[in-house]
Amino acid sequence: MENLIALLVAAPLLGAAVLLCGGRRLDAVGQWIGTVLAGASFVIGVVLFADMLGKDAEHRILIQHLWTWIPVESFQADVTFRLDQLSMTFVLLITGVGSLIHLYSVGYMEHDERRRRFFGYLNLFLAAMLLLVLADNYLLLYVGWEGVGLASYLLIGFWQHKPSAATAAKKAFLVNRVGDMGLSIAIMLMFTTFGTFAFGPVFSHVGETGEGKLTAIGLMLLLAACGKSAQVPLQSWLGDAMEGPTPVSALIHAATMVTAGVYLIVRSGAIFNAAPDAQLAVTVVGAVTLLFGAIVGCAKDDIKKALAGSTMSQIGYMVLAAGLGPIGYVFAIMHLVTHGFFKAGLFLGAGSVMHGMNDEVDMRKYGGLRKYMPVTFITFGLGYLAIIGFPGLSGFFSKDKIIEAAFAKGGTEGWILGGAALLGAAITAFYMTRVMLMTFFGEERWRNQPTRSPEAASAEPAAEHHGEHAEPHPHESPKVMTIPMIVLAVGSVFGGAFFSIGDRFLHWLEPITGHSEGNSPLSAATVTGGTMVCLLIGVGIAYAMYGRRPVPSVAPRGSLLTRAARRDLLQDDFNHVVLVRGGEHLTRSLVYVDHTLVDGVVNGTAASVGGLSGRMRKLQNGFARSYAVSMFGGAAILVAATLLMRAV
Repeated sequence: MENLIALLVAAPLLGAAVLLCGGRRLDAVGQWIGTVLAGASFVIGVVLFADMLGKDAEHRILIQHLWTWIPVESFQADVTFRLDQLSMTFVLLITGVGSLIHLYSVGYMEHDERRRRFFGYLNLFLAAMLLLVLADNYLLLYVGWEGVGLASYLLIGFWQHKPSAATAAKKAFLVNRVGDMGLSIAIMLMFTTFGTFAFGPVFSHVGETGEGKLTAIGLMLLLAACGKSAQVPLQSWLGDAMEGPTPVSALIHAATMVTAGVYLIVRSGAIFNAAPDAQLAVTVVGAVTLLFGAIVGCAKDDIKKALAGSTMSQIGYMVLAAGLGPIGYVFAIMHLVTHGFFKAGLFLGAGSVMHGMNDEVDMRKYGGLRKYMPVTFITFGLGYLAIIGFPGLSGFFSKDKIIEAAFAKGGTEGWILGGAALLGAAITAFYMTRVMLMTFFGEERWRNQPTRSPEAASAEPAAEHHGEHAEPHPHESPKVMTIPMIVLAVGSVFGGAFFSIGDRFLHWLEPITGHSEGNSPLSAATVTGGTMVCLLIGVGIAYAMYGRRPVPSVAPRGSLLTRAARRDLLQDDFNHVVLVRGGEHLTRSLVYVDHTLVDGVVNGTAASVGGLSGRMRKLQNGFARSYAVSMFGGAAILVAATLLMRAV
């Protein structure tokens, strides 16, 4: 069975090669080639999963060595794949949700002239992410890590004729390069410390290494995770990434890119367990980001950007759980999987709304859409209930477990982390209820909006303008789009309960991640009760503000916090002041030092040598009498010196 592992990556990689190099002759069928090969990877994953279930826990790890990549004395890098319970979980999520997004994209990108290339990029995205989670060493993981970064750049900026899309793609690429520096430094530290970067030898020798080195490695891995998973302070790219086609948003936010950082931390659990300071930093980053993203989501009128803030917040929950060590590793991955269902469904639902609303994204121009788009309303609504933690749905089981694990950390730290997680649950209920009410309930505000000019409508690419008229004409999306939404809604409803019955997900991952119950001062029932209270408070406030009052067509000025949240809590302003202006001042300082000190030394040395050589050159004038005088003078000096030395 281990011989099938490489096919998981090979199938979408083949699709990317064929679609990107096959030329226009494949334009008519390219979308189906990409979808079929993504589905083929999922089928292979299911076959390997079924085989894994038939084995005992200690025999479920499969290793496939393909070839030696870099053989240079002690520096040995192999192309080797590792399939265990953790990587298998990601394989099924990536290929399963990814295949549904491919199918949805067939309808969403139907009229885009460049859809063959789009599906090639989607396949490349899947192949890179699969390589990342299947790698058996950090260097091969880094290849997949960079591949995901490249594919995200291509997909976010797919409509590069829009300046905003081109800028967003560059921003995502550059911010992620900062995080990638952390991963590259961590790999270098691993090699100098352990003499290898393969998972097995690194983890087995952690106990023999000083805590200082492990802390440095852990912090660099955390920096990498912050970049890919959009955690504070490298979160600024995620909201702008909505400039890509909506299926890209679903793929990035649910199944691939933003989950990579969580995978990296959990996979490196042995390192973080031995470096408490680095582990504490992980929990702090997660707690801050879950609140940061939730607050940003409260103020966004763009439906996709509101969901982007939600993603930032939910990944914060996962990072918080991963920072709790063995108490939270399993629940971080469990929430990652359930989030993959409901967040993909929410983004595809948002795309369906845009499809029926001439690609309008402003929720203030929606309202009353539930009767025009019943399938979208029901599937989106189930995703909404799942993400706020409604009892019985998937988010209820996974998020509650993280909140319990936070309190189980014990001491003051446990109370702070648990309190932050509860507050985040209340804010999540508020902003997601706000999204539901503004989109599907209330008056039909889109009827009062001015129509766009024919010139403006015709200037848009086909994939961005689904309606036939400039005035919005809400309608349900075709089955090729609604079927993936229905499948994801089923996962949003039943996924959490399925994983929780008999603690089956815990038993599945425990051999790889380990597990500890911790020491919670609160019972599970108390935590659940507190979470439900927070949920009701958030829903109640949102209903009072948006369900019982008319939604104004223009957002009111709002409080200082609201205005800051609309600007992503000033994260871009902070980056501009600290990084951009700071970089400009640093550059000017370096240029001044270069011109005055470095160039002064170099130019001064050159001038001194030039002046000395010019004076020395006068001695070589070509006249014999001058040479004779020089010889006579030199001889006289030697004689005088000799006589002087004898006299002394």
